[in-house]
Amino acid sequence: MAQKTTSDETKTKKDTSLEDMKAFLTKACQANIDPSAKLMSLKRLSGGASQETWSFNIQVAEQPLPLILRRAPGGLRDTDKETALPLSTEAALIHLADTVANIRVPPVRFVLTPEDNLGEGFIMDHVDGETIARKILRDAEFETIRPDLARQCGEILGRLHAIPIDQCPELRTAPAHEELAQYRQTYVTHNHPHPVFELAFKWLADNVPKNPRITLVHGDFRNGNLMITPEVGIAAVLDWELAHLGDPMEDLGWLCVNSWRFGQIDKPVGGFGQREELFAAYEKSSGIPVDPEQVRYWEILGTLKWGIMCTLMYEAFRNGTDRSVERAAIGRRASETEIDLLHLLAPQQQ
Repeated sequence: MAQKTTSDETKTKKDTSLEDMKAFLTKACQANIDPSAKLMSLKRLSGGASQETWSFNIQVAEQPLPLILRRAPGGLRDTDKETALPLSTEAALIHLADTVANIRVPPVRFVLTPEDNLGEGFIMDHVDGETIARKILRDAEFETIRPDLARQCGEILGRLHAIPIDQCPELRTAPAHEELAQYRQTYVTHNHPHPVFELAFKWLADNVPKNPRITLVHGDFRNGNLMITPEVGIAAVLDWELAHLGDPMEDLGWLCVNSWRFGQIDKPVGGFGQREELFAAYEKSSGIPVDPEQVRYWEILGTLKWGIMCTLMYEAFRNGTDRSVERAAIGRRASETEIDLLHLLAPQQQ
């Protein structure tokens, strides 16, 4: 994974020393992968706002095996985050996407148990590639594959939304009216008024899609959560923690939110493609026609959601919960979503 790393001297919230963590991880890999496994390296990766990500290598039969540990912060799940899945459920969904829908994901090796002394999490294979949107959208090495990414996204989402619901683990169901109610409650609770947000809430409440299909929804399918390589394009779909049952057009709309174009505003699909490419590939993959107005609804709701998330980042900085520069910088981006909402809510040209 092409991400920056922090110091290896990091300690967990459970006050587990790095040496203890290495010992626990070695034992877990010996029990679940190979009794001869030896830990060769371990480092904490930056990125991932809600979960810890650790990169490590084990040696099995004289061969290195690169792996990733995805773990709840300090090993302890924050039960206040009602929308985030237990990591065992996320692991089950990744396995389902791999085996049922033939979606490229990092294969899951095993889920942690209490006996592993590492808390809640799972081990998966390391997948080479790039997730940093700035590089994917601008670096010359991705120039050839970039025009094909919107089509790949449509094909993947078509297969993802076809996964039978009865094969999914237990998930919350959140169609548009429930998503709207949840974020309205968050907005009111944090008392950070934005007149443009109020306008968007009103429009969204008046235009809720009628009788949508209900399928598995990834919930955070966007540029930044896709591992990209110059050779194949999308090498893995990451971060399934917001998956739920809902309107499949939510995933298409979220992918088109302006914040995930990273400055390439003339290419609404992730900053690399056009809606027509995405929709055509989705229809071919799923056999289901796309209603562009329904996708637009979810693009507006997605923009509002991100705007509210930005205000929460600011609040965390203001009240001292997290005084990082990252939180303060993201908090300021709420104003960008207001501009996007005004553009999206303007009367459409016929």
